[in-house]
Amino acid sequence: MMEKRASNGPRKLGGLNLSLLYKVFGGVLFAYLFLGFMVMPCLNTLLSVFRETNPKTGEIEPLRVINYFFSGTMPSFILNSVLLAVALVITVNIVGISIVLLTEYFDIKGAKILRLGYMTTLIYSGMALVTGYLFLYGRDGMVTQWLLTVFPGMDNKWFGGFYAVLFTMTFACTSNHALFLRNAIRNIDYNTVEAARNLGAKPFKVLLRVVMPTLLPTLFSLTVMTFITGLCAMSAPTLLGYNSINPQIVELAGKTKGDIDFPQAQAALMSIILAMFTIILLTTLNHYERKGHYLSVSKTKAKLVKQKIQNPVANVFAHIYAYLLFVIYMLPVIMIILFSFQNYSAINAKKPSLEAATTINYYGSEDVEIPREGKKPKIQKNAVSGVFSNQDTVSGIRLSAILAASAAALACVIVVAAVNYIFKQKNKKRAVIVEACLLFPWLLPTILICYSYRIFFNDKVWYVFNQNLYTGDNVRILLIIAYTVVKLPFALRMIKAAFYAIDEELEDAARNLGASGLTTLLRIKLPIILPSVLAVFALNFNSLFTEYDMGATFFNPSAVTYARVIKAMADPEVQNTFNAPGRQCASTVFIMLVSGLILYLVYGVGARDLGERLERREKRRRFWRKITGRAGKEAKV
Repeated sequence: MMEKRASNGPRKLGGLNLSLLYKVFGGVLFAYLFLGFMVMPCLNTLLSVFRETNPKTGEIEPLRVINYFFSGTMPSFILNSVLLAVALVITVNIVGISIVLLTEYFDIKGAKILRLGYMTTLIYSGMALVTGYLFLYGRDGMVTQWLLTVFPGMDNKWFGGFYAVLFTMTFACTSNHALFLRNAIRNIDYNTVEAARNLGAKPFKVLLRVVMPTLLPTLFSLTVMTFITGLCAMSAPTLLGYNSINPQIVELAGKTKGDIDFPQAQAALMSIILAMFTIILLTTLNHYERKGHYLSVSKTKAKLVKQKIQNPVANVFAHIYAYLLFVIYMLPVIMIILFSFQNYSAINAKKPSLEAATTINYYGSEDVEIPREGKKPKIQKNAVSGVFSNQDTVSGIRLSAILAASAAALACVIVVAAVNYIFKQKNKKRAVIVEACLLFPWLLPTILICYSYRIFFNDKVWYVFNQNLYTGDNVRILLIIAYTVVKLPFALRMIKAAFYAIDEELEDAARNLGASGLTTLLRIKLPIILPSVLAVFALNFNSLFTEYDMGATFFNPSAVTYARVIKAMADPEVQNTFNAPGRQCASTVFIMLVSGLILYLVYGVGARDLGERLERREKRRRFWRKITGRAGKEAKV
């Protein structure tokens, strides 16, 4: 029996070293992409601030825009964003810590149901979430209509401005607490809690002195991310009328010098200021993580046991508070689902009924009679249409799905190739450089990257073969690139963690058998990390499918994304026409279904190990045998 001889030397083709050729090609391509789609556009934005000239002398005045900017009202937008970010840090941490303690630490009746309600923000967010809150608290919202009956003199436009944005974003931003802080509190060693109680410490003191210190690293990270979220807020300020940085950048980007002085330069300057805040905060977070904050626990870790609240008054108050939060979280979800099956009259009156039940908001179309004085009513064909019958909505869904899937897949491919290279070149500077380049987008706010693309590529650029990527359908390519770049850091962190699970001996064995690096990656490594790669793809698709910020920055008729369609439905002028509110509710329900399915596949089915999957399969077999009667027949035999 002949044995295959291992070939460990470099492969050659026509005298050329293929391995070296791959490395050179890969290095040149990576440098081309990094410089052309990360460094150069952002550098162009930075330099544009200092290029303005004096209209009288024609000379460049580097500080002209900066002086004009700070002498006007623009700094107020920065202060508004900082104020919102600081307030969000306080309110989100209060509510976020509360929902985790109520469902994971304290013994609260109905905790499982409460947890599901608190985690609803995971299945709808951004523009869909804000429009849901507007449906309740807007000028024609259900809660507003009820308040007007109690307080007739009340302003029906009460839900707007700073406090409306703060309220909406407080409950929208607790999803990170529901995921990460929940995991942190579940990892607490119950032996430490029990030891403190045996020493006579009261429950509240145990919570402050034993439990909370173990959560501080996670809380610090969540605080920084919450601050950045508030600073870069877009959807809520846009719909609720709050003058913050991101909406103003988008507005300035669409103006010309005939509308306002230095619109593009002012937008660039605000983007740079936002980037400075982001860089400082992320640097602080990285420094804090490097210091290392660890807690010594016992060798035999005990599972945390929920604590009963002994004080009856405090126990009642905790239950009331828990279910009040549950109502706030669930009310928009329930009302949106309910009214998505109501006709326009019921939605407009905010009074659901069985007689008004319909599926027209999802599928189908109807004609509408428009009354005219002294004339026959005008018939407008297909004026009422469902989500899947409305051309604009279907086009938005199709475009967002294609863009999100393309960008999510491209980010995974790039990161898998890059991480494979990083692990091959461990402890070498080139690996550190590649990783730093992929993490670079985290240092910049999304609005700066997109604005830079909009300005830099809105001309024939030699770097992309003299093509204008902002005009016509080319903007879709530019949007895919922007989506991909923004998602690279998250994909890197997740997929890199998956690579640590690969046994190095497998790669050595494949190399000894003569397998090339590409074959080893595709046949050995990829099947091992595939669940993590698919999870990253699913989560990135989930967030990009309803993404609004980037779509709004790339304001182009050829790139009307699904979130922009939903935003158009929420405009006051559109709200009063036919079934736009109903289609808006149905769109939100559709987003919930898509997001919920993806989260179930990632954190439900995907999180099960092999033993759990085999056990569930066996249960299904026993169930079907019982249904079909096969189990009884087998028992008789």
